[in-house]
Amino acid sequence: MTVPAGPPTGPPTGPKIELHVHLEGTVRPATLLAMARRNGETLPATTVEELTELYRFRDFDHFIEVWVLTTHVMRTAEDFRQVVVDYAAEASAHGAVYVEGIFSPWFRVRRGISWEEIFNGYADGVAEARERFGLHMGLTPDIDRVLPPEEACEVARQAVRFRDRGIVGVGLGGPEAGHPPEPYARAFAIAADGGLAAVPHAGESSGPASIRGALDALGARRIRHGIRALDDPGLVAELVDRDIVLDVCPVSNLRTRSVADLAGHPLPALVDAGVRCSLATDDPAMFDTDLGREHAVAAALGVSARDLYEAGVAGALCDAATRQRLAAIGAGADWDAVAAALATAVRTDPLAAGIAAAASSPPVTAAGRPAVVPTAGPGADAGVGFTDGAGTAAVPR
Repeated sequence: MTVPAGPPTGPPTGPKIELHVHLEGTVRPATLLAMARRNGETLPATTVEELTELYRFRDFDHFIEVWVLTTHVMRTAEDFRQVVVDYAAEASAHGAVYVEGIFSPWFRVRRGISWEEIFNGYADGVAEARERFGLHMGLTPDIDRVLPPEEACEVARQAVRFRDRGIVGVGLGGPEAGHPPEPYARAFAIAADGGLAAVPHAGESSGPASIRGALDALGARRIRHGIRALDDPGLVAELVDRDIVLDVCPVSNLRTRSVADLAGHPLPALVDAGVRCSLATDDPAMFDTDLGREHAVAAALGVSARDLYEAGVAGALCDAATRQRLAAIGAGADWDAVAAALATAVRTDPLAAGIAAAASSPPVTAAGRPAVVPTAGPGADAGVGFTDGAGTAAVPR
């Protein structure tokens, strides 16, 4: 796997809004190595090349190991500031005009780092990103689903405390299975009372009940992921009626095997049903993706960049003036030129090209005859099983 770094090459692919990116998951190998040396932390690799190999996605458990390793290396306000500024540079180079970053403070607090060190470091990065790149960023600290509810409440209280430093919402992350959202209702009530929106993860690997719990118990303003809403047509209709934006991350869904393959990703079906969907990278350094790749994938799926951008405008946790500015950027964009640039990107990106190939080449039997692809029942989710050109295969759930 080649871990992308630096500004993108090729034609621009339009303005972008990203509402779902874990800042810990944006740290590229070279940055992690420099931080480890600065903080006296020992890594299981000593060169950028070795760390790049360590970052290679293998399975979800390995991804969590790398994510935890990254969070342990980040220890100071300077580390947190740098992570924000580095990603702001990367995202703005891909055309991002607004980003909401996620960070997970609790486990660092348990390791002896103060709330002030964490929140002020990230907030300083947001201020610097605006000054250096003109990129408006908001922060949404995550509550992990494994936390006891009272500890979750403390995360919410601290988020409210730092609201004036760029905190715009509170999220809920971690494993969905066995960890429903309802026990965290009080924490999200504390956040809401303090003026912060609820933006939980739900419906990534678990079904509609997880999404309904996030809506009803937590008062979700947006849903991060939410792709399993398609399992319940009534829920899809409710999302449309309530104008709930889903922050969808196709490459992440492939890597974590939340979907069997990208060609059958739920994004176009959700958009066709009238659900507003923004597009995001989730953990770009660890999933070998970036905003350019995600938009190429979406284009290969037939979803327009304009629809994705306008969903981002609708879902952004920003003030009225910022929303008006973002809308004006979208209104002034040449979306026909963006579509043409994305058509080129589809041909050159292995994942996007794989989607296009799957769409144009129906599967055949061993005898060379066209295969019957089931639309319901056993086998409907089997997928086409292509790889991304780097050995990462899509497999059925």
